[in-house]
Amino acid sequence: MIDHHWYHNHSVLEVSPRAPLQAKDFEALAAQVDPVIEEHGSLAGILIDAESFPGWEDFAALVSHCTFIRDHHRHVHKVAVVSDQTLLGYMPRLVDHFVSADVRPFPRAEKQRALEWLSEPG
Repeated sequence: MIDHHWYHNHSVLEVSPRAPLQAKDFEALAAQVDPVIEEHGSLAGILIDAESFPGWEDFAALVSHCTFIRDHHRHVHKVAVVSDQTLLGYMPRLVDHFVSADVRPFPRAEKQRALEWLSEPG
């Protein structure tokens, strides 16, 4: 399950994984994101608010996650990963090689700073 919330007139999307991710979660996200990309051409950013990472329910969910990233990463300028989990703090360095967005980690106490960074031009 992924909760989501829009900021700044649909230019920044916050996503929060709450349970093991399912393939249908990424279909639902695409249904939210695709119309915005269609209208505006891109998203200023995505904020991943991850207290922890619950993993994927099954292999189909992992494939759906990879497909979502493949289909959308060129339309997102920045990604902020907000978490105090050490492993999730390394995620930006790993995914930076595979996505065109600028990806940065932020501690949970700096979520507001992450939102501000996402909404800055560039």
